[in-house]
Amino acid sequence: MILSVAHSVIGAIAEHTRSAPFPQTWAGAGAGAVADIFQEVDEEVRREQFKKLWQRYGGYAIAACIMIVVGVAAWRGYEWWETKKAAEAGAAFEQAATLAEAGKHEEAEAAFAKLAVDGTAGYRVLARLREAAELARTDRKAAVKAYDDIAADKSVGQVIQDLAALRAGFLLVDTASYGEMRARLEPLTGAERSFRHSARELLALSAWKAGDAAAVRQWVDMIMSDPQTPASTRSRAEVLSELIAASSKG
Repeated sequence: MILSVAHSVIGAIAEHTRSAPFPQTWAGAGAGAVADIFQEVDEEVRREQFKKLWQRYGGYAIAACIMIVVGVAAWRGYEWWETKKAAEAGAAFEQAATLAEAGKHEEAEAAFAKLAVDGTAGYRVLARLREAAELARTDRKAAVKAYDDIAADKSVGQVIQDLAALRAGFLLVDTASYGEMRARLEPLTGAERSFRHSARELLALSAWKAGDAAAVRQWVDMIMSDPQTPASTRSRAEVLSELIAASSKG
């Protein structure tokens, strides 16, 4: 490569020398002619270098471009498939809900159960909750188990877990002992938990059914001292407090 560059330089100088007398050539053209010569040589060197780089790495560059195109196409295809599945799951959920509203609870339960297995992630969780709600109409024990399974499933997120635990509590409040209710719901009563107001109210009600006045006062005080307690919950807590007060006088 060095020899070819040298030959190019020598040839260019010789050509300029032949085209005009030596003094006139260098006096008229000056440094500009020499600069043009070396620019041409630099361009030739760059072309040679690029050619060698392309011969060495061109295949990799083409492969990378193909991989990018294929990757983008695959991602677009996946997005289309996910959108299609979500639309199908949404339609199936609406159909199941329509069955429930029409009073066809067994059919609705079966439809929700199928969607809980075949649907997209979001609809699977919603379908599991609705399936448990439909079960509660005919088999409370099975419904409680369904809610317990959701409450134990960390993949659904803390809010859904708490909601499932609370719904199980609603089903059990008339039959379960206060000890069982406390074990189930006390974790939900923390200041940062989404359903703390309902959990506290259920525990107060359970304690009242069990005749545990001290526990009732504990939960009523917690309800009343929380500034974010809904007005309806606060009113029911006041009623419980009056019942406890009346029973203690009697």
